Amino acid sequence: MTQTIVSDQYRQPSLRVHDRDNVRVALRDLSAGLEIDDNGHRLRLSENVRHKHKFTLHAMQPGDLVVMYGVTVGRVVAPIAEGAAITTANVEHATADAEPQGRRAQWDAPDVSAFTGQTFDGYHRPDGRVGTANHWLVVPLVFCENRNIEVLRQCVEDAIGDDPYRDYKHMARRMLHGDAQAAPAATPDASLFPNIDGVRFLTHTLGCGGTDDDAQALCQLLAGYICHPNVAGATVLSLGCQKAQIEMLKEAVAKRDPEGLRPVHYFEQQATDTEPELIRQALGSIFDGLKVANAVERRPAPLSELTIGVECGGSDGFSGLSANPLVGAVIDRLAALGGSGILSEFPELCGVEHELVARCRDDATASRFRQLMEAYQRHAASVGAHFSMNPSPGNIRDGLITDAMKSAGAAKKGGDSPIVDVLDYTEPQVRKGLNLLCSPGNDVESTTALVGSGANLVMFTTGLGTPTGNPVTPVLKLASNSELAQRMHDVIDFDAGPIIRGEADIAELADELLRLCIDTASGRYRTKAMRLSQLDFIPWKRGVSL
Repeated sequence: MTQTIVSDQYRQPSLRVHDRDNVRVALRDLSAGLEIDDNGHRLRLSENVRHKHKFTLHAMQPGDLVVMYGVTVGRVVAPIAEGAAITTANVEHATADAEPQGRRAQWDAPDVSAFTGQTFDGYHRPDGRVGTANHWLVVPLVFCENRNIEVLRQCVEDAIGDDPYRDYKHMARRMLHGDAQAAPAATPDASLFPNIDGVRFLTHTLGCGGTDDDAQALCQLLAGYICHPNVAGATVLSLGCQKAQIEMLKEAVAKRDPEGLRPVHYFEQQATDTEPELIRQALGSIFDGLKVANAVERRPAPLSELTIGVECGGSDGFSGLSANPLVGAVIDRLAALGGSGILSEFPELCGVEHELVARCRDDATASRFRQLMEAYQRHAASVGAHFSMNPSPGNIRDGLITDAMKSAGAAKKGGDSPIVDVLDYTEPQVRKGLNLLCSPGNDVESTTALVGSGANLVMFTTGLGTPTGNPVTPVLKLASNSELAQRMHDVIDFDAGPIIRGEADIAELADELLRLCIDTASGRYRTKAMRLSQLDFIPWKRGVSL
């Protein structure tokens, strides 16, 4: 499969990604009548084609298959002239039913000699895992406690001066009262807890009113966060009568922390005399926990202790050509160094299942992937949905016409290394190497799931721009194009646009991006999402509401 980016190709107006493709990608806005050289075949554009969109190499008729990345990404439903753009009006979602021709016995691991022996500075936990951050967590077992969580958040931030929105509040006071009467923004006292990255307060809409499976899934997810290597310990608030009970969460925590090494404090409002007493006890546990957590300092750790979750959101027609394969190259490097990656968003793997099955390390792993994909598709069908509904209006406007086309590019985030395990939602990652995780295509729900399964760093690609972050794990944002990187510079951490312009190849930028990952994991680089306090947390509700 064609993977290498050749610089002089990108100085041309368009690109054919794979030798078997029957469409090309416009790298800039192209005008009708422009002649295109496709490997010696000259074709003339029959209409204007916007940059990032695809156009045909020959005339196509209804029933013909559209091929990109070497795989089927759509079926023609209306005649398309040679050199015409493919759109939702002339192409529908379709995938191939091809089965893998045997399993790949080996892969071409990248040269990682430049990183051999390198370390990152992380927080070593009693269970042997290493965190890239050090947080105390405050979580509710049910939505009824969200208000108390907010009270605790405001109290703690006021007490330690760590208000992530202090600059915005100062802005509002200036706007309302004028500069003369505006109070200065409070600044955190770094000397209080120099080894703490922050107290994180989660809220959600679950815990009651759903099925037993919903309650169990919530407890498993919360346990994944409480026992996460980036978390030193947690304070948990419960109402008392809800479906997600304290004992359920304790059991879920015990599965991940059987020796009870992680400090977790539980408080039940219906068993407490008054609300002020509940708040007082919870505050005491938070401040005591901060003192314990602050005793842990960063120390060198091997790169094999990194687990990077990969995600995409607000994708465009360049995502699968630049940012996604760049992330995949980093994951391959990490796998070669003994580390791990997690690829999620099952709806965005639709159409490339056979390629992923071929990469599974054994039959059992391949079978589990098939079973979870089929179960997900059946559940979607039961509510009248299909993976073909995945592309958003923004995706479509930017050239991702079908889910299969989006999937073919999205899967590039997983690189080429063997798939060592397949996880269902909330299951913890335990095997080193590339893991697949069953999660939805929703950006925040999927990022939430990646961290819940153990990702201590996340790389998030985007072509249109998205502010998604996570409360406990640093999220690095990669732009597929330089225009986005410049326009949303306060959100984007890394620009993959030089790949599109032919100014850098994937291998060169992958080394640079891996170095940024190491700096982020070591606390030397603070992601834009963390600077903007983009602390998104949304559990995936798979069941029905009762």
